Amino acid sequence: MHRVLRIALLFLLGGLTGTAGLARLVDTSQADQEIQVIETSAKKYEYLPSPIHVKRGAKVQLRITALDRAHGFKINRNPDGSDKKGDAGLIFSSNDDCLKLEKGIPTVVEFLARTPGTYSFHCCNRCGIGHSGMKGQLIVEP
Repeated sequence: MHRVLRIALLFLLGGLTGTAGLARLVDTSQADQEIQVIETSAKKYEYLPSPIHVKRGAKVQLRITALDRAHGFKINRNPDGSDKKGDAGLIFSSNDDCLKLEKGIPTVVEFLARTPGTYSFHCCNRCGIGHSGMKGQLIVEP
C-alpha cells in the first residue's frame, strides 16, 4: 500500500514540475515576442533608416548590415544634451563601446529604451573620406 502511495506521489510531483517547466517555456517565448527588431544598413557614408523611432520601454534589437565595406557603430547611452552622470537611458545587453560592422554580416545590438530623447550614433571605424559625416539618430518616444 505504501509503495502505491509513493508511486502516485512521484507521478503527481513529476506532473507539477513538468507543468511549471512548460509555464517557464511559454513565458520565455512571450518575452521574445516583445523584442522590436529593426533592420538597418550602413553604407558610404550613411545609416538607413535614420532617424530610427522606438517607444519608451521597448526591448530593441538593431540588426545592422554594412553593405559596401567595414563600418562601425557607436551610440550614446544617454540622450543628447543630458547630464552624463545620470543613469543611462539605453541599457545594452553588451558592454561593447564600438561595434565593427563587417561587410555583408548582420551585427546585432540589443538594448532597452528606458528614457525618452534623441540618441546620436556614428561610425567608429575609419571608413573613408566621408567617415566623419556618417551619423544617425535613434529617437525614443514617450
